[in-house]
Amino acid sequence: MRILVVEDEPRLLRNLGRALREEGYAVDSADNGPDGLAKALDVAYDAVVLDVMLPGMDGWHVLRRLREKRGTAVLMLTARDAVDDRVRGLDAGADDHLGKPFELPELLARLRALVRRAHGRATSEIALGDIVLDRRARRVLQAGQPVALTAREFAILEYLALHRGEVVTRTELYEHLFDESENTLSNLLDVHVFALRRKLGADLITTRRGQGYCIEAAASAAEASPVG
Repeated sequence: MRILVVEDEPRLLRNLGRALREEGYAVDSADNGPDGLAKALDVAYDAVVLDVMLPGMDGWHVLRRLREKRGTAVLMLTARDAVDDRVRGLDAGADDHLGKPFELPELLARLRALVRRAHGRATSEIALGDIVLDRRARRVLQAGQPVALTAREFAILEYLALHRGEVVTRTELYEHLFDESENTLSNLLDVHVFALRRKLGADLITTRRGQGYCIEAAASAAEASPVG
């Protein structure tokens, strides 16, 4: 999942970026309103963390302009935690609101909830036959046993699982899983997909030549009833 953080306080921006990357997110950042709006319009982010008090253009203006073009999930941050500010943000199109100062676990939980809603899911777990992804705990079980995945492997599996039955292009995966600071190599996805197949089964992820990758919507061999 790829997140944009728009925050002008350098320490908070740096700490949020580090914490979100540790959770497996790809993170882009902006420290002013105009740059934040430009990035939010240019990239299909899974969510935007948007401060209200920004130089150049405040968060309310950024949100209004963003809503003219995109429906990206937005979590508003403000030091003014008055009811009127919360109502104003929600009426302007924000999906959630968090007052400063805040606890990091709460922000992460709210982001997970926003992404779940954006993908039409009420639960943090995704089942793929005998494989279960727990998006809250960032862990994978197969037949009840934990499988160790790297943060990037988990992110790729999560994104493909959220789009089960759809062909996800390599470009789309790059855009959602790698942030602007990373130098992505042409074979990097192939390496991670190979590792996922080795750990979870060769048939889990299908390669569509010239198109991308897919976790099939139909029952896998692990889900199918035995014949005969």
